[in-house]
Amino acid sequence: MAADQSAAALPVSRLSERHRQTLDQALAAIRSRAYWSPHPEHPKAYGETAPADGLAAFEALRGTRLDLGQPGTDGWTGGEVSPYGPELGVEYPHADPDVLLPAMKAGMAAWRDAGPEARAVVCIEILARISARTHQFAHAVMHTSGQAFMMAFQAGGPHAQDRGLEAVAYAYEEQTRVPGQADWSKPQGKKDPLELGKTFTAVPRGIALMIGCNTFPTWNGYPGLFASLATGNAVLVKPHPRAVLPLALTVQVAREVLAEAGFDPNLVALAVERPGEGIAKTLAVRPEIKLIDYTGSTEFGDWLEANARQAQVYTEKAGVNTVVVDSTDNYKGMLSNLAFSLSLYSGQMCTTPQNLLIPRDGIATDAGHKTYDEVVADLAASVGGLLGDDARANALLGALVNPDVKTRLEAAAALGEVALASREVPNPEFPDAVVRTPVMVKLDAAKPDPEAPYLSECFGPVSFAVAVDSTADALDLLRRTVREKGAMTVGAYTTSADTERAIEEVCFEESAQLSLNLTGGVFVNQTAAFSDFHGSGGNPAANAALCDGAFVANRFRVVEVRRQA
Repeated sequence: MAADQSAAALPVSRLSERHRQTLDQALAAIRSRAYWSPHPEHPKAYGETAPADGLAAFEALRGTRLDLGQPGTDGWTGGEVSPYGPELGVEYPHADPDVLLPAMKAGMAAWRDAGPEARAVVCIEILARISARTHQFAHAVMHTSGQAFMMAFQAGGPHAQDRGLEAVAYAYEEQTRVPGQADWSKPQGKKDPLELGKTFTAVPRGIALMIGCNTFPTWNGYPGLFASLATGNAVLVKPHPRAVLPLALTVQVAREVLAEAGFDPNLVALAVERPGEGIAKTLAVRPEIKLIDYTGSTEFGDWLEANARQAQVYTEKAGVNTVVVDSTDNYKGMLSNLAFSLSLYSGQMCTTPQNLLIPRDGIATDAGHKTYDEVVADLAASVGGLLGDDARANALLGALVNPDVKTRLEAAAALGEVALASREVPNPEFPDAVVRTPVMVKLDAAKPDPEAPYLSECFGPVSFAVAVDSTADALDLLRRTVREKGAMTVGAYTTSADTERAIEEVCFEESAQLSLNLTGGVFVNQTAAFSDFHGSGGNPAANAALCDGAFVANRFRVVEVRRQA
């Protein structure tokens, strides 16, 4: 049963007073595409005691049972082990969907009737409370994804919260395009006009299933979660079995806020699987599930698109990210920027560049002509210098998220000539952490090979320096890989206006997001909410973009009621 809104401890009117300005600022930001964020990036911004308090709150969760009070709990499950070594020991409710799903649906009518603004400010309150616990969430993300702490803090905290708020803003924008009511009068000459009163209501699709990923549980999870919730749908959160805690805490906060605001807390619920259970497939095809958000492998993403026919499915899958190196007027800056991009989080980002396409005759630079071998050797040296200090390497690399990444990394050395060998980095704080520097392998595109390693994603700290006959050949290979395999990012370096236009044309035709001549503190594998689009939805790597109107508009329908005036 939905909670009695008259007895709400936190009425929507108060939430509107508290958060309407934030909503308006978010709406302005998605229209201007300028930089804006209400969530601080620096750990000290949360108070002097926040770091210690956040760590203590995280440690207090270990070895406990996280009871969310949701219906249909038929047991308990857990088993997360940090990529840094320690067992988390947290148990979560295991749900009987035959009980939980009907309970989730029961509160949707009141949530629908509340309207777009009420839903938006409730979602913003959820995000605000998560933001206040950013340090705790950072440790939860760190110890489930393997991200180094600062990255877990920023990407798993404020950047993820920004993406969630961005989705709320787009949801509000799309739902309010149509007025709530209209008086309609059609003249009939000498006769009385035809008159109707019309109302237009945004109605939800149903229950949304958000299937979380291992590497970025909050950053990739929040857009779909909040897009669905803000458009009136209930949301069932199914985390990756290795990364439950950050999303379980999110569900806990959401349920608390919903209840306090007078809504049914079962509008947001958690579904955790027992080892080997594989409940995502079972849940995805249930008739109650009308929306699915998924980030992960192409294989399962394709399965969802083909089999979850009753649902609107949004997927982010694998792609082959490419950088075209034609020429540069800042050779040192290019090398430094690429070295950081290849190293960050051990390449375990869906936006990390993999293929570096370099003309075999070399490139023109401000430091003189550089041959293919020189460019590769200099880039390898730049990565080596960046990661030469173990403390800095640990801070940038984090830990390998799972054994599959280590297997791919070790196998990559046999694919060609190794330009940069991977090395093991000890982590004194977490001796069991598996930390490895990237490997770079030299390959040649001269001989067409449908099984060439650079034609498939090799997720992890692996890059291929691919020799091509010319920049024109590089663009042909870029076009082929984006069209056939998809790409979340494309990078390019050139001093030629004609080449720049040619690269743009490929990206326009194949719907790939392009970054040109990055040599400073912005990197091809980073995107900013409210300004940058993550993915395009126009190539095989993803069928949706985070975030645009298309990402939210099909999560609701407008139902019209006409009444005789």
